[in-house]
Amino acid sequence: MNLIESLREIVGSSGFVAEGDAEPLLTDWRGRYRGKACAIVKPSSTVQVAQVLKLCAELGIGVVPQGGNTGLVGGATPSEAGDAVVICLARMTKIRAIDTGNDTVTVEAGCTLQQIQELAASVDRLFPLSLASEGSCQVGGNISTNAGGTAVLRYGSMRALVLGIEAVLPDGRIWDGLRGLRKDNTGYDLKQLFIGAEGTLGVVTAAVLKLFPALHSRATAWVALDSADAAIELLARCRAVCGDALTSFELMSRSQLDVVYEHVPGTRDPLDGQSPWVLLIELADPSNDAPLQAMLEDVIGAALEAGLALDAALPASAAQAAALWHIRHIVSEANVRCGISVTHDISLPISQIPRCLATTEAKLIEAGLVDGARFLYVGHVGDGNIHSIVLFPHAAWARVSDADARVDAIGKVVNGTAVQYGGSISAEHGIGRAHRAELAHYKSAVEIDMMRAVKHALDPDGRMNPGKLL
Repeated sequence: MNLIESLREIVGSSGFVAEGDAEPLLTDWRGRYRGKACAIVKPSSTVQVAQVLKLCAELGIGVVPQGGNTGLVGGATPSEAGDAVVICLARMTKIRAIDTGNDTVTVEAGCTLQQIQELAASVDRLFPLSLASEGSCQVGGNISTNAGGTAVLRYGSMRALVLGIEAVLPDGRIWDGLRGLRKDNTGYDLKQLFIGAEGTLGVVTAAVLKLFPALHSRATAWVALDSADAAIELLARCRAVCGDALTSFELMSRSQLDVVYEHVPGTRDPLDGQSPWVLLIELADPSNDAPLQAMLEDVIGAALEAGLALDAALPASAAQAAALWHIRHIVSEANVRCGISVTHDISLPISQIPRCLATTEAKLIEAGLVDGARFLYVGHVGDGNIHSIVLFPHAAWARVSDADARVDAIGKVVNGTAVQYGGSISAEHGIGRAHRAELAHYKSAVEIDMMRAVKHALDPDGRMNPGKLL
């Protein structure tokens, strides 16, 4: 049986990616990971996905599922061996159903996050997942990585937003779990096996997603602070005063903001640019006349009087608020323009964030691993997720003799310290290729055994996304 001819027969000429068009699908968007594939296909239906997986099972060939290819840990990039088929879901973009009575939408895996957001808005609903890459990331990838974003504080990560999924198993069987039920107490919640599994158990082809009332009132603030400890205290105050209206609570270091202002034209600091830390806070409510502005002004005013906050800017228009959010969302692109960023996606008990960051910096400096680099921080502090970044300007990186060893050494310090403070080495980016070895180190033997048992039960030959996660 000829693999290439069989794949062409399944997906058609429009679903087969020619060699000259393959490069973007074989490289992650930051250029960190590059691989090869024996073929790349773009099926247009679940049936085609099933046929491709059945063919690969018969031939003993690995499969790498791929969504928008916006990940940060190499999870969607094939290995250099070139012995797997990449299945890109970009053509599967159908909206299968929208049920405003049940507040759900059923979509195929290739729909972008922005498409789903806009669809929800068209029926006066909200799909709350929000990421910097929302214009290009796809819902299948969001599910497979358990994406988080800026609204987890209020709505939860993708695990909380998915009611049902459709997936193709490694042997080509289709599991139809597209049920829009909020209660279904009939045994194992099988969809949760695929959420966060990074394509290692099967290919997610569609999902039933929760919708929420559209948000018609918003209030935003940009708050200057002198310490991360102050952010933790202000978070407690905001929660006490604002309750469920508190939607986003984003912390950024001055060092990170400086990189944005230096490398992204049109961005500017709304305050004096001196404070070591800044918070971007947003309140939101479905009603048109919720007193959010007054509520936010009261809590920030009290923080200023108590010396907890140094200064604050409250935008007077939606355009001004959007400009603040642009600063927050553009950080990854700014870092790429500035140099080489060694990025870590740690999760911590909120109370331990300041101590963990300070300890990590001291350890890295003492180990001599960060000469010429900057420490940058940006994160969803309301849910304990901090992106800890060591950024090497290009000139400093050129002096690093063994890049891979340096990245590994920095990672061991950052992740090891996070675990020391009761945290996790990945909050929302996943494991992929980047953290596979570390996962085995930090997870207990019992946890690894249970994960391997699930993997073996569904993918006994280890063909799904080989070399990732486990």
